[in-house]
Amino acid sequence: MLTISRRQGERILIGDGIVVEVVEVSGGSVRLGITAPREQRIYREELWERVKQENEAAARGDFSAPAGPPDPA
Repeated sequence: MLTISRRQGERILIGDGIVVEVVEVSGGSVRLGITAPREQRIYREELWERVKQENEAAARGDFSAPAGPPDPA
């Protein structure tokens, strides 16, 4: 894992088409802006994990897991 420090307004470039910018730092929270090609899917990790677990449960035929409304992205 690469660990670097960035200040508000500074950017990180990933490959040829992805830019991550520190938009705001407030208390213990950091807001990031991500610019990427449209075909590149970007997910919040906690949502990706939840969908993955639900898909695995469905593949096992386990329909007892509650399916609440999706979390806003």
